[in-house]
Amino acid sequence: MQNQMQHWLDKRAALTPDRLALIDGKEELTFRELRERSQRTARKLSGLGIRQGAVVGLLCTSSADFVALVHALTYLGAILMPLNTRLTAHELSFQIEDAACMHLIYDEANGQLAEEVLGRLPQLLLIQAEGLSELQETECSLTAYIDAEAVQSIMYTSGTTGAPKGVMLTYGNHWSSAVGSVLNLGLSSTERWLAAVPLFHISGLSIIWRSVIYGMTIIIHRKFDPANANRAILEQGVTIMSVVSNMLARMLEDLGGRTYPPEFRCMLLGGGPAPRPLLESCAAKGIPVYQTYGMTETASQIVTLPPEYALSKLGSVGKPLFQAEIRIAGERGGDALPGEAGEILVRGPNVTKGYWNRPQATAEAMKGGWLATGDIGYLDEDGFLYVLDRRKDLIISGGENVYPAEIEAALLQHPAVKEAGVTGVADERWGQVPIACVVLREDAQLSEEELREYLKDKLARYKIPARFYFVNMLPRNASGKLLRRELPALAVQAEQAAEQS
Repeated sequence: MQNQMQHWLDKRAALTPDRLALIDGKEELTFRELRERSQRTARKLSGLGIRQGAVVGLLCTSSADFVALVHALTYLGAILMPLNTRLTAHELSFQIEDAACMHLIYDEANGQLAEEVLGRLPQLLLIQAEGLSELQETECSLTAYIDAEAVQSIMYTSGTTGAPKGVMLTYGNHWSSAVGSVLNLGLSSTERWLAAVPLFHISGLSIIWRSVIYGMTIIIHRKFDPANANRAILEQGVTIMSVVSNMLARMLEDLGGRTYPPEFRCMLLGGGPAPRPLLESCAAKGIPVYQTYGMTETASQIVTLPPEYALSKLGSVGKPLFQAEIRIAGERGGDALPGEAGEILVRGPNVTKGYWNRPQATAEAMKGGWLATGDIGYLDEDGFLYVLDRRKDLIISGGENVYPAEIEAALLQHPAVKEAGVTGVADERWGQVPIACVVLREDAQLSEEELREYLKDKLARYKIPARFYFVNMLPRNASGKLLRRELPALAVQAEQAAEQS
């Protein structure tokens, strides 16, 4: 029993049964009602053959039913595999087959996609979420205790380098993530967390666990809309929201001259380095932005900027959470000096124990007990982490390291630029050179020459993009992260369109 604890939802429902657990549009559920729905769902899933240790795919839009299904699978001891609804049937089929998943729960909105997957994997058992209400419950033993070492979820990485890998996250990983977060951010008795990020991502799934561990209400938005998000903060008592830079920028634009109420205390910003102009704009409006650093492998954030340093360390993602550690690998072995860039290594109880059925990939990622993140950053003299870029996004031009995020931040300072994405392309003379895809603000006019001139006093010559491409939108994943690997193709399309016009 050393690594076991009472089932989280059972415990929460016993402690605060009438406290509001979630709000999904007009639907509201208390923790008692959420437990009852989750247990009913578990008994119905048991009748469909889902047992302890089974990997179950969940292809559903964010909703109260999604949350109940997550908890239902924990009552059966099954392993959750949340699936990105924006992937193709080909991509989903790879993940499902790789994880030896035999059951796929889908909702009506993703019915066609589920059928396409079935066409590729005819042995798969499809379960429509809406149809569960018509099924009879079966007698079965529901899990009363949680084993911290047991795998709770398998979440596949984006697969930007080679095939995607399933990240194994234990109950202990999720628990430690929640505890580390609350020790840093604190907790109010009236906390409400706005979940406008997809629940199938680690940022969304972690909110589900924080809700039941903290006894906190979550407000679910099925898709992100800046006006609806601002309305929830202004009118529904939201106190915390998880965002990426693109989401925050759109909310700021919609907010206009309005300000958030004093009860709103935390905009938790993750998903990569944040442009300094965005942070400065939020500071000017009194919006409390706390930068974070984390990934699927760390069960969400592992480094967060303490609130009291939000302005004095603007641009830093902070220090590791209470139970976690970070270090920067130096080029010559050992730790890098303060201010010296290197690969970020992390360890702690919230860090994955490895990749599903990938012992070699696990061994390559784990270096002496430390997880090699593939990200580049440095620690300042005070131990604050600054993330520069992904190692795979690093551009080496003429022997110089060029970080796309730095160039993007400079571009975003131009008043006519709404969004910017930078990547490297092959060059005969320099090896690689940066190129930039730029989205202009509505009715803005800007030429490549004007933009190049603007950057001259902001960036070294070798950092200024060799070419600029003006596009209508940038490629992003479901959580709003920029997909730099798709920028070269976007640039080609922009060039062809320009030639035809």
